[in-house]
Amino acid sequence: MRIPVFQVDAFTQEPFAGNPAAVCPLNGWLDEPMLRKVAAENNLSATAFFVPRADQYELRWFTPHCEVRLCGHATLASAYVVLNILQPGLNTVRFETVLGGVLTVCRSGDIFSMNFPAMFAKACAKRPDELVRALGAAPLPSELLEVNDTYVAVYETETAIRNVRPDFARLKRLHPFAVALTAPGNEVDFVSRYFAPSYGVPEDPVTGSVHCALTPYWTSRLGKRQLHARQVSDRGGEIWCEMAGERVLLQGGAVLVLEGSLLI
Repeated sequence: MRIPVFQVDAFTQEPFAGNPAAVCPLNGWLDEPMLRKVAAENNLSATAFFVPRADQYELRWFTPHCEVRLCGHATLASAYVVLNILQPGLNTVRFETVLGGVLTVCRSGDIFSMNFPAMFAKACAKRPDELVRALGAAPLPSELLEVNDTYVAVYETETAIRNVRPDFARLKRLHPFAVALTAPGNEVDFVSRYFAPSYGVPEDPVTGSVHCALTPYWTSRLGKRQLHARQVSDRGGEIWCEMAGERVLLQGGAVLVLEGSLLI
C-alpha cells in the first residue's frame, strides 16, 4: 500500500526552520501499531494522520514513541496540506480529535490561525525536586507551575533559559510530565523551550500546544491579550498568541519541504 506523506516546517516562513512535522492523509484508519511504526519511521517530533469525514477530518498525532493528546505544529502542518494542496479552494478546515476536541484552522494569505483550548497553569502542589536537579543549579526558576502533564519553569531572563543544559536522563524520570521553560523575551513578549525526552522528543523545536498554557500566563502577567512569542530552540520559531475567552488563537506560517509516499 502506498500512502502520501508531506513534511511541513511549521511556525516559520522559511524552510529548515520552525518545527518539522510529517503529515499522512489517509482514506481510512490504519491500525494503531501501524500508525506507531510510520511515526517511528518518520522520526520527527510528530506525525499527523487524518481521515476525511463529511465536511471535516478526523486527526491524530504520534511522536516516535506514542500518541499525544494535543499537538500544535502538526495541526498547523495538516491544515497547510488540506488548504494548500488537497482543497485549495477552502480557507478554513475543521479537525475532530479524540483527545483535543474540535480544532479549527483558518488561512489568511501565508498565515494560519488555530483555535485551541486554553489551559491554565497552577503552582505545583509539591515541589518537584527532581525537576530542579534536572535543570541545573543556577539560576533557579522563579516559579514552578504545572498543567496538563507539563511542568512550567518560569525564569526572569531570556538568557537564563537559553543557557539551561538539562539532564535528559533525569527529565525522563518525570514521565508522564514534559517540561517547558519560559521567560520574558528581549525582542518579543515571551520566549520558551520545551523538553519531552520520555516521549521521544528531547527538545522540541517549536511547541504550539504548550502555548495554550503560556498564553494565559503571560496575558495575566503582562496585561496584554495579544502576544508575540518565540521558541528559542536551535531551529527556532515564531508564534503570535491571543486570548479569546476560554480559547487561545495561535498564528504562524508554514513551508512545505518534502512530498512523497510511504510504501507499507
